[in-house]
Amino acid sequence: MKIALFGYGRMGKMIEQISQKRGHSIVARIDVGTTEIDYEHMDVAIDFSIPESAVNNIKGCLMAGVPVISGTTGWLTQYEEVTQLCKEQEGAFLYASNFSLGVNIFFELNKVLARMMAKVKTYEASIDETHHIHKLDAPSGTAITLAEGIINETGYTKWALNNEQKDILPIHSHREGEIPGTHEVNYSGAEDQISIKHIAHGREGFALGAVVAAEWIVGKKGIFSMKDVLNLG
Repeated sequence: MKIALFGYGRMGKMIEQISQKRGHSIVARIDVGTTEIDYEHMDVAIDFSIPESAVNNIKGCLMAGVPVISGTTGWLTQYEEVTQLCKEQEGAFLYASNFSLGVNIFFELNKVLARMMAKVKTYEASIDETHHIHKLDAPSGTAITLAEGIINETGYTKWALNNEQKDILPIHSHREGEIPGTHEVNYSGAEDQISIKHIAHGREGFALGAVVAAEWIVGKKGIFSMKDVLNLG
């Protein structure tokens, strides 16, 4: 499979290594300053760029008929615009805030717990996320996905960063050292607290998931998520 990398930072380089180990070739490395892009020889594109570039990267691929996997966060205000273009072009697009198998199971566990907690009114929910100091956006896309899962199952109507109002779901973001990613969902009551946590031990799981998603999407048409790739139902 011929893979184009949009964004050639730490994740891009790790995706390159894993792709090559799995027998794929990297036919393009598009990064800041790239002026010409040859879409003709790409089987699939993987975008781990920056929020300011992601939308144009994705649109360019869709217009050229190249399936796109996107793990860039911070651009989702334009998600509907991108998915509409995908439909118009009859293309293939998959966005995930996190490609780790464990995290995607964690997303589903989060929804189940939120559904249970919605029946008990004495707990207040919150989300804590910690990442390395190089991460550009806050909160993380993973934390936002967790928040949306809670909002869809409970009485919360929105989330906010470092919020202290009781009717708004708070997300607390921390940037420390070289931590790959830790996410914790808490339900705190007067008598006790219920928590679920996911701790990433490295970035390899994220990169591997992106490559697996790229392998899966080739030949398909539509808008997908990691639930489709992993058949989580």
